[in-house]
Amino acid sequence: MDRKVSELLNDQINKEFYSAYLYLDIANFYSDKGLDGFANWYEIQAREEQDHAMLIYQYLHNNNQKVTLEAIAKPDKAFSTLMDPLQVAYEHEQYVTALINAIYGAAQSANDFRTVQFLDWFVKEQGEEEKNSSDLITKMELFGSDAKALYMLNSELQARVYAAPSLTL
Repeated sequence: MDRKVSELLNDQINKEFYSAYLYLDIANFYSDKGLDGFANWYEIQAREEQDHAMLIYQYLHNNNQKVTLEAIAKPDKAFSTLMDPLQVAYEHEQYVTALINAIYGAAQSANDFRTVQFLDWFVKEQGEEEKNSSDLITKMELFGSDAKALYMLNSELQARVYAAPSLTL
């Protein structure tokens, strides 16, 4: 495996774990506001991000690459409105998409077709993540100012259940 691709994948493990921390921080915010459905949504998001990190971790090991774990940064976002975390999450997903695209580009440049194929799942996943984040913002814009509608939205988010990723290494 190309050294740069390996380094980028190692770094992405850290970024995925940071994403989990960020989403747990968002879950804490919503839990403090009494919005257990929103908290549930982001707790599940955190688990998904941990899974993403572990998929990359296992992929590197499966390809005889050294995995180097670095410190995970503390989330530094401050939230004051119910919309703030949703916007931060959407911006973060766009950032992660850019990171995945950069790794994909590096793998293509190195003719590392195995890694390109591995990353195909992540490219698709990021499209779904951005859409989910955008949809939550739209729903909050539509319903967030009405207490009854916010209650219904919270109930919808409470119904979400965890599903492990279906990527075969």
